[in-house]
Amino acid sequence: MQERTRVLVVGGGYAGVTAANRVAGGDAVEVTLVNARRVFVERIRLHQLAAGSDDAVMEYDDLLAPSVRLVIDTVTRIDASERRVELASGDALAYDYLVYAVGSGSPVSSVPGAAEHALPVAELAHAERLKAALAAVGPHAAVTVVGGGPAGIETAAELAESGHPVTLVCGGELGPSLHSRGRRSVARGLDALGVTVEDGPGSRVVAVEQDAVTLADGRVVPSAITVWTTGFSLPALARDSGLSTDADGRLLTDETLTSVDDERIVAAGDAAAPSGVPLRMSCQAAEPLGGGAADTLLAWMRGEQPKPFTMGFVGLCLSLGRRQGVVQFAHRDDTATRVSVAGRSGARIKELICRGTVFSLRLEARRPGATRLPAAFGDPARRRSLSSAAAQPVASGGRG
Repeated sequence: MQERTRVLVVGGGYAGVTAANRVAGGDAVEVTLVNARRVFVERIRLHQLAAGSDDAVMEYDDLLAPSVRLVIDTVTRIDASERRVELASGDALAYDYLVYAVGSGSPVSSVPGAAEHALPVAELAHAERLKAALAAVGPHAAVTVVGGGPAGIETAAELAESGHPVTLVCGGELGPSLHSRGRRSVARGLDALGVTVEDGPGSRVVAVEQDAVTLADGRVVPSAITVWTTGFSLPALARDSGLSTDADGRLLTDETLTSVDDERIVAAGDAAAPSGVPLRMSCQAAEPLGGGAADTLLAWMRGEQPKPFTMGFVGLCLSLGRRQGVVQFAHRDDTATRVSVAGRSGARIKELICRGTVFSLRLEARRPGATRLPAAFGDPARRRSLSSAAAQPVASGGRG
């Protein structure tokens, strides 16, 4: 009888589920996915959960291949030498190959008062807490959303549409990754919803109090609820387990997504740093990264050399409430083009994309490899820059 290869996937987000489903289609493979929650979280809908327009969760039975075993627990340490992980429950799991897909979360801000008085929205528990806080203060209480990126824009719009007077404090430019045309469309959409946008250098938050936010230029913005949408943090699991990471804590890999320390470990999603150059944190990158990590493991299992990961971006979709949106198209290197779609058409495309991410997870469960991107879709600028860097002489030194 052929011995089954044990694959352990750590993390049940977009990347982890994609990886688990694709690997499960291999021959003589036993796949276990470890996740702290019993439900899959649609992180791209957490602003909707906070506003009460969606619950942002799905059952894993609806997304995972039937052969994937789900373990509800948290990995506290990876013992690469013994090929086992330790769990918060006290149990341990052995593996032959491991997919590191732990995702990202919200950092504790160093801005005075932010940790005590501001509410993040990047995780399920955060969004649920924010929803409860909004219900407690009532629908007409002033809300300040800190952060002019996608999360801040979408949260501000969603809460404004639900009736709250909202101020969006950008701390710089509104939508810095957008083309100027797309940025103007976002500004018009926010204005139509009654959102007050504070941008420019003076809009950086320097203090948060229970009922107000103080900006760098001295202005004080009244705020019954302050929502914090800036920054990110990564679990310390890889670093604490003795694996090489970048400065932010992402697992360092080569371009096949294989750990620089161990060929039995691959990384996917927000916690991956291929060649030390991570991709934008997004489900747009997470699912291809999950599939790429699975392809690498399957190649190693067959005794073959894995192919480099292929990824090219398409754009950025922003919802401005339930009826308006902006779709900013991008070059494959994730830089914005002049082309964008706004209004109701933008909202329809955004909703189609949100549903499509879930559909692709289900499709991988039924037909592993069905969502694999063609190599020609990759970002040529990334390949050129990495090839150029590899050709440069390496300065002497090493890990301390």
